[in-house]
Amino acid sequence: MKVIYDIGANNGDDIPYYLIKADLVVAVEANPGLCEQMTSRFSCEIRNDRLVVVNCVVTDTNVSGGINFYIHKSNHVLSQVAPPCPRDADCFDEVVLPALPIIDLVRKYGDPHYIKIDIEGCDAKILRSLFNEGVTPPFISAEAHSAEIFALLVSCGGYSAFKLVDGGSVAKQYARRLIFQSTTRDQVPYSFPYHSAGPYGDDIDGKWMTTENFMRRLAFEGFGWKDIHATNMVAADSLAKPSIPDFFFRVVVGKARILVRQLTRFLRLRQ
Repeated sequence: MKVIYDIGANNGDDIPYYLIKADLVVAVEANPGLCEQMTSRFSCEIRNDRLVVVNCVVTDTNVSGGINFYIHKSNHVLSQVAPPCPRDADCFDEVVLPALPIIDLVRKYGDPHYIKIDIEGCDAKILRSLFNEGVTPPFISAEAHSAEIFALLVSCGGYSAFKLVDGGSVAKQYARRLIFQSTTRDQVPYSFPYHSAGPYGDDIDGKWMTTENFMRRLAFEGFGWKDIHATNMVAADSLAKPSIPDFFFRVVVGKARILVRQLTRFLRLRQ
């Protein structure tokens, strides 16, 4: 049975895609309000044992009692475990939520086929906990906010084939795609919504890069709103290398779009 873990499921926008790819989806989210939304939105899938929604703070160790969590009042994607800085404290509501170690989740629901980790600054702790317990799923991803994520995937996870998904361009780049359904192998039309994590595995464009070549790509593009995807199921293609012209073209186009929006806004204000 293929099990996908969506760690940091947010409002559940990735779940429809994961349901296409897996027999069971385990969606884990700390924000109780977002869990209620997912429970209502996917009530049929929950009844049919295709989806489990777990409301907790995922941790790397056992935590007695609850754990403090900070829910952003106006932008739920900014909710976090770490206390906000004093100047932003008024933007958050502090709540106490149940905590559950990542390894306990895996033991309860089964070996993962794919794990997506996106929990605002805690990705590295969860990766390290999984790898220390010998959990190295065929496919895994985490947000690329620092070199530590890539280092953990290579040194502790033993992964050697990588792809990168740019969060800001997912909705445009992966619109109107045909996705192979896991159980039937039928092709299902699907468009990834804005702010979703996007595809994983071979649904991501491009070939799997070697560790060395992927490190070069990270050096070109930097860190930020990007997900590093790794696999131990597919051999990397040594000929797949980062394209410097393509990277600079994307940068120029991106800056040009920002400039056009700024000019449009300015001209509207002048009218």
